Amino acid sequence: MEVAVSASHGVMGPLLGKLADLLAGKYGRIRGVRGEILSLQVELTSMHAALKNYTMLEDPDVEVMTWISLLRELAYDTEDCIDKFIRRLGKRGRRGGFKELLRDTTRFLKSLDSRCGIADQIDELKARIKHVKEVKDCYKLSEIPCSKTEHAAVDPRLCALFAEEAHLVGVEGPRDDLVKWMLKEENSSTKDRKVLSIVGFGGLGKTTLANEVYRKIQGHFDCQVFVSVSQKPYIKNIIKDVISQVPCQDGSTKDTSDWDEKKSIAKLRELLQDKRYLVIVDDIWSTQAWNNIKCAFPYNNCSSRIITTTRIIDVARSCCPGSDDRVYEMTALSDLHSKRLFLKRIFGSEDHCPDMLKESSNEILKKCGGLPLAIISISSLLANRPVVKEEWEKIRRSIGSALENNQSLEGMSKILLLSYNDLPPNLKTCLLYLSVFPEDYVIDRERLVRRWIAEGFISEERGQSQQEVAEIYFYELVNKSMVQPEDIGYDGKARACRVHDMMLEIIISKSNEDNFIVVIGGGQTTLANRQGFIRRLSIQQIDVELVHLLAQEDLSHVRSLTVTCSACVKHLPSLAKFEALRVLDFQGCEGLEEYDMKSIGKLLQLKYLNFPATRISKLPSEIVLLRDLETLHFGATPVEELPIGFAQLTKLQHLIAGGWTIIPKKIGNMRNLREISGFSITGSPADAVEDLGSLPGLEEIDIYLDGGESDEFRRHEEMLLSSLCKLGSCKLRSLRIRGNDGSLEFLGSWSPLPFTLQEFYMVGDYCFTKVPECIAPALTSLSFLDINLAELTEEGLVTLGELPALLHLVLWFRTRPDDRVIVRGFPSLKQFTIYSNDASAYVTFVKGSMPKLKKLDLLINVSTAKTYGFHLGIEHLTCLKQATARLDNRGATPSERKAAEAVIRVEAGAHPNHPAVTICDEYQCSEEDSEDICGDEKKSKEDGGTDEN
Repeated sequence: MEVAVSASHGVMGPLLGKLADLLAGKYGRIRGVRGEILSLQVELTSMHAALKNYTMLEDPDVEVMTWISLLRELAYDTEDCIDKFIRRLGKRGRRGGFKELLRDTTRFLKSLDSRCGIADQIDELKARIKHVKEVKDCYKLSEIPCSKTEHAAVDPRLCALFAEEAHLVGVEGPRDDLVKWMLKEENSSTKDRKVLSIVGFGGLGKTTLANEVYRKIQGHFDCQVFVSVSQKPYIKNIIKDVISQVPCQDGSTKDTSDWDEKKSIAKLRELLQDKRYLVIVDDIWSTQAWNNIKCAFPYNNCSSRIITTTRIIDVARSCCPGSDDRVYEMTALSDLHSKRLFLKRIFGSEDHCPDMLKESSNEILKKCGGLPLAIISISSLLANRPVVKEEWEKIRRSIGSALENNQSLEGMSKILLLSYNDLPPNLKTCLLYLSVFPEDYVIDRERLVRRWIAEGFISEERGQSQQEVAEIYFYELVNKSMVQPEDIGYDGKARACRVHDMMLEIIISKSNEDNFIVVIGGGQTTLANRQGFIRRLSIQQIDVELVHLLAQEDLSHVRSLTVTCSACVKHLPSLAKFEALRVLDFQGCEGLEEYDMKSIGKLLQLKYLNFPATRISKLPSEIVLLRDLETLHFGATPVEELPIGFAQLTKLQHLIAGGWTIIPKKIGNMRNLREISGFSITGSPADAVEDLGSLPGLEEIDIYLDGGESDEFRRHEEMLLSSLCKLGSCKLRSLRIRGNDGSLEFLGSWSPLPFTLQEFYMVGDYCFTKVPECIAPALTSLSFLDINLAELTEEGLVTLGELPALLHLVLWFRTRPDDRVIVRGFPSLKQFTIYSNDASAYVTFVKGSMPKLKKLDLLINVSTAKTYGFHLGIEHLTCLKQATARLDNRGATPSERKAAEAVIRVEAGAHPNHPAVTICDEYQCSEEDSEDICGDEKKSKEDGGTDEN
């Protein structure tokens, strides 16, 4: 398996693999070259073993950190030198056979000094390797034990257990909600044990909330227990801790020193068997730990309760397997509660903040992001400082360094670092990489995972592709609450993420330690105080001084360049200076059309190129030289044609074009393509459209198809259908067709059907006359369908209702049905939307229909609905949580409109879930119209924070 690049090891692993490949390949047979490669391999292999051991240390000393840094930078520079060497030789290797290569290479090696100085670089690398070995011996690093160190440290969460209720802010809503739930069945016939699991980011106040619930309800139980698990649980000691808190009449539990784990669990079960017990199991870090602990707590039909806290979503779910259990996700404090807690801690009252400090306090609170731990820590620091604006501004600007150096913030830093230190090396690397993005930046998942792959952070694992592994890493960071999920899709998966400002400070600090990423601008400039060259550069803001500093840097070792500031583009150095780039990202940078992109042809190692939503109208012809390019994204740009020879980019996997871009000739040669988007079918040569069927790995297609009646248009339709039929037995997962004024009836002949198809989108006002035969129950993977129909009919809905895996249906129709339409089926559907430009319908639901539906958006014809008493059948949608009713009042009186609204609200109010309901006139719905019938749930979300963790 290919070894990945990492923040701590740098490129040491991939470098050794590259050296082995060179020895096994043609360059290893060239006299003089083999010896140099072998020498490097032997020396670096022995150092790599030591590097892996030292990076396992939890708290390495300065000497170890210095040596790791020296070796890491040496590995980067060695790989850069080898890449340059291979690149120069590769140009000669394309001519003739091995004899010609050998002759040319020998001549080339003799002239290395005068041509490119690689010989000098190799000699310098040899000297540095010798120096690194001498440093290791000088520091006597071989004598340092390389096992993980253990520290007896004070638990930074202890203060959460003894927080005074009077000092807490924002805890009342969630606490009272959970107390009510915990005691709900106290007087009922059901006496089952229930589990409440509180989950959330470190510092949100999980322990405090659990303890507050515990205080409120402990009097209802025969015995009460609080036990902390931590990252490295010793199960026997945890069970004994619980036993010590449970009353024992015969005194048999006074001395448990010689009890093993089995005896301890058996005794605890015996003690609890006839008791109504309340247990808090705090700070669980793995499902295995919970599985080992839970067996000690019996199901005893006494209405016992267990509260667990964890930072990891999967752990919380494993604690709550039953339908009566509950996972409670902590949310940040509201702005109001954040301000109240902050000012109360500093001034004793929220009303005593001087006007001159209000702006500074708002900025500091924005940085805290509703994290109670951060608010308390920083307010405690400010409480001991002069009440002067300059002092507060100094703290605001230096929160990142204060986390490392200020004792007042040490507790918060430790709590945040607990989560970071628990990550495996590969996830640490992927997390640190997020420091290339500015504060509060919403990071698109696809963009991120493709960048990870291009950087070399991802290796294939056990039959999973790099893309699959990268997505697993992304979701694992979400699962471990390291990043905040954004844009949750119909399948429950996050399409993007955001990093909390406090966690961003931590990862920027860690990134600096490893010289992993250099950030310019945004108050985070890290150009100074680093060892080695810039490896990855993020430009977020820039001024004259920073332009001057950047101009003095050697940029030939920069592997990724990210520019998120449009004003920065005009100050960028020439691309020719970035010869080692793997990633180049200009997303959303206006003014890029004025930047000289012609030097891009020199970036021969570039794998990821991203500049969507810019004004570039023509790609530089030199782009065809980027033979290693895997992702090219210039979506939402006016680029119409691609350079001649574009199909030579045979490693390209993701090609996202401008919108009406012409498909390049010979695209069938680009057999690694997995995604094509933004191309015009009707504007492209028919043979290029037909060539799409020659791409066996194609998974996503997003194309434009303008309507028409001409023979040329019909030929394009035929070629597109031919391509889709060829792809029917391949991997096609998503098809999106955009256009206007036409029909897609030709798709009815699509065969064989792509059984891998998961998503089908129709964007525009063209439509099918009826549900086509290609949309059939045989599409067992189809989970998202956006379809346009000429008429909404029950027959059509019956067909769609038989799709077994459909989760989200968006249905547009052109003609109003004469009567009501009854909905049946849809066993898996979770979201259902019906809309139209000029028509409306009256849709009702029968018992058993859409049993999993959570979100409903209907366009209701009031005139038709009044015939049936406006009844929708919402009560049959047993999982419904949110409903929007858009009322078409044409032909209806104001009183009928009011009657329709009243009936819908009564239906929703009688629903056991009390779904949130929005009712408005057609196309006028807004957030202000929304009415949450279940007010307690809304309130608990707003008050989702507590005093401290």
